[in-house]
Amino acid sequence: MKEKLIGIKDESMQLLNEVKTIKDIDELKVKYLGKKGEITQILKGMKDLSKEERPVMGALVNEVREEIEKALEDKKAELNEKILEKKLHDERIDVTLKTDDIVLGHRHPLKKTLEDLEDLFTHMGFTVYDGPEIETVENNFDLLNAPKDHPSRDMSDTFYFDKNTILRSQTSPVQIRAMKEHGAPIRMICSGRVFRSDEVDATHSPMFHQLEGLVVDEKISVANLIDTLNYFVKAFFGEEVKTRFRPHYFPFTEPSLEVDTTCTSCGGKGCSACNHTGWSMELLGCGMVHPNVLRNCGIDPEKYSGFAFGMGIDRIAMVRYKITDIRMMFENNKKFLEQF
Repeated sequence: MKEKLIGIKDESMQLLNEVKTIKDIDELKVKYLGKKGEITQILKGMKDLSKEERPVMGALVNEVREEIEKALEDKKAELNEKILEKKLHDERIDVTLKTDDIVLGHRHPLKKTLEDLEDLFTHMGFTVYDGPEIETVENNFDLLNAPKDHPSRDMSDTFYFDKNTILRSQTSPVQIRAMKEHGAPIRMICSGRVFRSDEVDATHSPMFHQLEGLVVDEKISVANLIDTLNYFVKAFFGEEVKTRFRPHYFPFTEPSLEVDTTCTSCGGKGCSACNHTGWSMELLGCGMVHPNVLRNCGIDPEKYSGFAFGMGIDRIAMVRYKITDIRMMFENNKKFLEQF
């Protein structure tokens, strides 16, 4: 048994000199010191020794085991040190190297406008809803009371996947989804990208952003609509800004209105920015929800009424930041974006 023990010791030391990885060391530890290791097997065989031999062999076994344990630990520490040195070499950073100043980015004017709009309306008690950009013709047109021959249904105006599926041309379908799911009363806004087959110019793009709002409850009137929008305009653009409501036509509202604001450049006095009219471009459209739309969503128009409004976030950003061309917001020109 003594010769076998010395052979185990010599063999383990020889193999330990050949190891290259921490995994190799762990495998040697299991081989010699594990529950089924060779040292453990020798300890189990000591029951067959005489009383005189057991103490001598026990001391020798403990001595060999301690030597192997120490050798394994020393080799492991040596390998860990080499690994650390390699890591420090490979991942070194020269803190004395001069580099260009790192310029941190910031929110795009469109993103900032959207977030500020949502913050304002949520403080007014509105809940934010979201919906898919790929919509059904039913939600985008039919349930919104759009006539079958309405120009917006033409393929020249709307992007169709097939006769029943489109890229949404407005965020109004989210209002339809919300009313069908939650009924009335409801106070909500929804925002996101919309798509129309428009020629690209200074004020038009085939992809742009909208934010729409909807309030449905008992005894809602045009007065509530006007007061809500006046509060929004003054809170967002300044107390001095005035509004002008003009009659218009939308299939989903009756009566329907368009809203203008006094020019933010001249304060309504008239300048080149507003063609000397004192009024900025049309800011948003609005109106009282058509009874047919309420009825289509399972809401009783005899009991409930409501108002809706919709605005182009791109246009709001242009007014807010005095941007003259919508294309600037999509061209990723660094000099332009650094202004905001």
